[in-house]
This record gives sequence, C-alpha cells and structure tokens, in this order.
Amino acid sequence: MQGTPKVYESSVHGRRHFCADCGTGLFYYNAVHLPGIADVQIATLDDPNSLAPTIQVQTAERIGWMERAHELPAFPRYPSRD
Repeated sequence: MQGTPKVYESSVHGRRHFCADCGTGLFYYNAVHLPGIADVQIATLDDPNSLAPTIQVQTAERIGWMERAHELPAFPRYPSRD
C-alpha cells in the first residue's frame, strides 16, 4: 500500500478507510464495538488465500438465502448461455 487512506465517518463510531485514488475499501474501525481491532478487507491483501475465515459476523441481518449460498452451482467464469 502506498499513500495515506481517506477516512469516511460511516456512523457515530465507525470509520472506513479507503484508497483516495481508486476508492477501494481497506479497513474499518469502531472504537466502541471493536476496541483495538482493525477489520481488514481481505481482498486487499496480496494473498487473500493465506487467511482462512474462522467465523461469520453480522448474520442477524443476513438475507435468508445467504445461509445456503455455498450450495448453489458455482462457475469459475460467467456461465455460457447455451
């Protein structure tokens, strides 16, 4: 990473840090609900596969079908229209 991230106050306590050039989200901080923790956007890492998820958070408002999304057919690229 190069440069200084821009900060957006997304809520009373939430701070979202993002790239000022391209807009990519980088970090989320919330000193009240996540004291001492930085929520790093995993896709911004050089090797996102190096950190496997261990929990799911914020599932209270999850869309109902997301609970079983992993059971849907998967395609490495857009499926053909045939």
